[in-house]
Amino acid sequence: MMHNSSGETNSADKKTIDLSVKIAGVHFKNPIITASGTFGNGDEYSKIIDVTLPGGICTKGLTMTPRKGNPGIRLWETPSGLLNSVGLENPGIPNFIENVLPNLRKLGPVIIANLSGAETSEYVHGAHALNESSVDMVELNISCPNIKAGGMAFGLDPGTAARITAAVRRACTKKPLIVKLSPNAPSINAIALACVKAGADGLSLVNTIKAMAIDIVKRKPVFDNVTAGLSGPAIKPIALRMVWELVDALKDAKSHVPVIGIGGITACNDALEYLMAGAAAIQIGSATFVNPHTISEIINGLDKYMADNKMSSVEFISIKHK
Repeated sequence: MMHNSSGETNSADKKTIDLSVKIAGVHFKNPIITASGTFGNGDEYSKIIDVTLPGGICTKGLTMTPRKGNPGIRLWETPSGLLNSVGLENPGIPNFIENVLPNLRKLGPVIIANLSGAETSEYVHGAHALNESSVDMVELNISCPNIKAGGMAFGLDPGTAARITAAVRRACTKKPLIVKLSPNAPSINAIALACVKAGADGLSLVNTIKAMAIDIVKRKPVFDNVTAGLSGPAIKPIALRMVWELVDALKDAKSHVPVIGIGGITACNDALEYLMAGAAAIQIGSATFVNPHTISEIINGLDKYMADNKMSSVEFISIKHK
């Protein structure tokens, strides 16, 4: 027997370890979710890894009508990170529901549809469609920094974020609603609390950080949109701090909605930090571009950590804040 840092007694051996978590009433076999835009629709990785392993798969950003994405360069490596300006290229929600979702459903993980749009009406129409589909959850994307209309603009002001969340909540009554938050907001905690009050069942953070790069040969910005979204290990300390502070803010507000941590997770130790900070689950993003086996390595690492520390449940990993 041992005590975790919260003072609770727990014990486990290899046979009793349970990696499962419950988020907004939905059961995940483990707390690892693939982040939107980084795992395609699962089949892209199927020849390399076992795509049934993660607890959840979050789809590419979906809009009601098809989008071609941004012109010009879309990806640019930077030290310890990756800049992207993909621009939510997707086939549109009706096409997704008819032609992509059936195959996704066969894989086994929880399916989370990432919903985006250029204006409120598009979000609402998309929410209506997803509400009648077989997706398990909806992740409302109001934090994408690399599209000109909509996207991040909805997630920078508490009032605006609350209005779009409430509108989607009214349209999406059958599915748990997770709101994905922007690290570029003046106060991410204020946005989060406003979204919870407006009906969010959970929160995921952070989306990419607004950034840029300049091509010194061409003497101009790399991206046609000038700015792009930064992800990767470089942002982890920032994202981790934001998760920790949001968990505190939710406790102070006596709100019990789950938090999903995102940002720079490349190995089991990174995942453990987020879980210790209070995240109920984590999303793995750009790390899979570098190492497609990141997901299985983190799952195996969590299993070993819990066995070594005689923990029977993932919830024992979290540490006491105050």
